[in-house]
Amino acid sequence: MEGRGTAGLDPRLFVLERRLSGVKRVVAVASGKGGVGKTLVASTAALALAWAGRSVGLLDLDMHGPSCHVVLGIEEPRVVEDRGVVPIDACGVKLMSLFLFAGDADLPLRGRDLTDVALELLAVTRWGDLDLLLIDMPPGTGDEILDVMNFIRRAEFLVVTTPSALSLMTVRRLLSMLSRRRAPVLGLVENMVSEEPKAEALAREAGVRYLGWLPADPLVERCLGNPDQLLQTDFARALTRVLRSLGWVS
Repeated sequence: MEGRGTAGLDPRLFVLERRLSGVKRVVAVASGKGGVGKTLVASTAALALAWAGRSVGLLDLDMHGPSCHVVLGIEEPRVVEDRGVVPIDACGVKLMSLFLFAGDADLPLRGRDLTDVALELLAVTRWGDLDLLLIDMPPGTGDEILDVMNFIRRAEFLVVTTPSALSLMTVRRLLSMLSRRRAPVLGLVENMVSEEPKAEALAREAGVRYLGWLPADPLVERCLGNPDQLLQTDFARALTRVLRSLGWVS
């Protein structure tokens, strides 16, 4: 990758490697389009892992609409610096987000700006030792997902869809792109299912594991910001079964 370092590489890439040296696994939670509950899946999974005693971090890389903090109940932006930036603790989850720096300010970013912000967040954050770092990706196949594949070669992908025809169409494109780039895909999760699940056939077609479906749970909306209540919903219980199938919780 071209950069500003004297050897042709951005020096932040070397810092990034050190920052992630204590992280056992990095998993990017991705989707083909917005509105499929990807942030909710990533944030609730992080909470469930922390509740199960795993050391877990959550990086919100959705630069245009960071919202993991809403799910976790973080209302005020705050940054703690100590030889880098220390993630804030949210019910046992180490959270890093652009929200912590900019609050709800509108930040029109594109192209190289998006890459710079993503790389800066990765380079300054002191994650320490983690069993798992979850990255909440922006939807689609834009710069950020390509950046994660370039910056963190060992990143694995957990893909989220809904049963809707539009979501299935766009997630097919995402899975195809990940396959072409030989990115490891842990599997496909189908969210917001109110009738019959529809994504299993697509998973077979794409050659990835179908991890199961999550119900359209009307209680989730009123539990946002209250992790204890959120973990008691049918949605969270179903997601915990998915985590168990991945071997992340017992």
